[in-house]
Amino acid sequence: MCGIVGYIGREHRAMDVLMDGLRRLEYRGYDSAGVAVHDGARIEVRRAMGKLVNLDGVLRDSPLEGGAGIGHTRWATHGRPSEANAHPHRAGSVVVVHNGIIENHTTLRAGLRERGCEIVSETDTELIAHLVNEEMEAGKGLMEAVLAATAKCVGSYALGVISDREPDQMVAAKNGGSPIILGLADDQAFMASDIPAILPYTRRMIFLEDGDFALLSRGGCEIVAADASPIEREVRTIQWDPVSAEKGGYDRFMQKEIFEQPRAISDTIGARILDEEAEVDLDGISFTADEVRGYSRIYLLACGTSWHACLVGKYMIEQLAGIPVEVDLASEFRYRKPIIDDSCLVITVSQSGETADTLAALREAKSLGARILAICNVRDSTIPRESDDVLYTHAGPEIGVASTKAFTTQVVAFYLTALKLGSVSGRLSPDEMRKHIGDLRRLPRLVDEALATDEHVRGIAQKYFHASDFLFLGRGIMFPAALEGALKLKEISYIHAEGYAAGEMKHGPIALIDEDMPVVVIANRSPVYDKVVSNLEEVRAREGIVIAVASEGDEAIEECADDVIRVPDLGDFLTSILVSVPLQLLAYHVAVLKGTDVDQPRNLAKSVTVE
Repeated sequence: MCGIVGYIGREHRAMDVLMDGLRRLEYRGYDSAGVAVHDGARIEVRRAMGKLVNLDGVLRDSPLEGGAGIGHTRWATHGRPSEANAHPHRAGSVVVVHNGIIENHTTLRAGLRERGCEIVSETDTELIAHLVNEEMEAGKGLMEAVLAATAKCVGSYALGVISDREPDQMVAAKNGGSPIILGLADDQAFMASDIPAILPYTRRMIFLEDGDFALLSRGGCEIVAADASPIEREVRTIQWDPVSAEKGGYDRFMQKEIFEQPRAISDTIGARILDEEAEVDLDGISFTADEVRGYSRIYLLACGTSWHACLVGKYMIEQLAGIPVEVDLASEFRYRKPIIDDSCLVITVSQSGETADTLAALREAKSLGARILAICNVRDSTIPRESDDVLYTHAGPEIGVASTKAFTTQVVAFYLTALKLGSVSGRLSPDEMRKHIGDLRRLPRLVDEALATDEHVRGIAQKYFHASDFLFLGRGIMFPAALEGALKLKEISYIHAEGYAAGEMKHGPIALIDEDMPVVVIANRSPVYDKVVSNLEEVRAREGIVIAVASEGDEAIEECADDVIRVPDLGDFLTSILVSVPLQLLAYHVAVLKGTDVDQPRNLAKSVTVE
């Protein structure tokens, strides 16, 4: 959810441009903010906790004069929300703002401390500032120093870097999912994490790609690769109306929200994983070992897409925490007279926090004595208010009716919850926790890689969007992913689609398969891979069309599928998120090709507040 703004020029006060840009990025969500401006002698930094109004107060008392600077709104990832952890971060002459996650921060921090660096925050961003400062102390220029420093970093980043030593220059860099946009005007240059931040000042923009480094000055910008070789990037003239600006350059809100998932997942992980302690902090939600061991079972209650997230959560909690889990459709829960008492934990899941059936199920469970934990995206909505505990997903506003980033962040929330329960109960060792935490750290970057299948998936959609029926198959934890893929397609394209456990196909759906039916088979590497391939062969034997979602490096799958979409592999649990991304893209592109209203499909509402 973090926002970045940068400015260098004489036309405006940098402080005014930075604050205006940050206000235009407030929709992203944040818990602290700060700006840094070169006043002609040195860079001065101002930061504040909370909303921008608090930073406004700091700047009224202590304004910043100067024509070059960077600003940031932060959502906590490494380190709790605090003024010390707020951006920008300084080390020596260098000041940095950063979106993303540096995965090898623990190793970098240890090395910097050994070399005598005083690290004053809990963030991974400050480490970048120290690395750049070390390179400049060794005699490198600003761009050369950033290139050398980022070569030591593993992870994703969108960076803005300035230095006392080179007051007329600013460096921007991009690697991974976090965007960076440059703006050009006469004797001025801008950078931002989203177009609306700088649209009032210029419509001439450059979109950095992964691996790009840009040196900005009043004379324009130069872009180079990691090896310092020059790169040409197209300067685009942006012609947007206000609604287009809200869509961030995407054609539709659903498309924008699909591509926001690396950021949404990073924000949901936030500061909730404690690397050094190999622990998870669920925003202060406490579970004692006796409580966890005393739970007779856990109930997961939701509707629609959130119910599919619950089905994934069942696998995670049972296997990582060893507690029996039941998943119920909230709309059916009350009417089956569930057996619940104070030995039960009930987790309700809702994007909006206002889903009527889920709220009614929550009240029923609470009346029977259960502890209620809500997983929700909307702060202070009804379901969180009526729950004992709440774990927010921080996906940000989701405008498209068909849920995308809300689903994947709900699955992340379940993974965090399962790790917490497994750790507290003693079922997961510290080494196992470190492995799972490491996987979580890698997840946003790998989701970004899964999004790179977009053009390939669009080509597949072009081949099959005339089909009247689709079948989606998966086994184990991929069965819920198949259900979700089918739901996305039917919601927005109006094509009949069914999700099935692959092993159940021969117990009915196989009768439907013919040469006109595309069958999407989730066939990633897993303990049941061979069985899934057998199911796939059963489809081919009936002349069905096979679209396989497979793991990177699986070349053998080509022989038994008409089309293959490959995604990275991240173990038994989080790969369920990675396979969901191309299924979302498939549904989106099929719907666009059919000409349906993707963001507002017929008969559906974003928040179902009636039973």
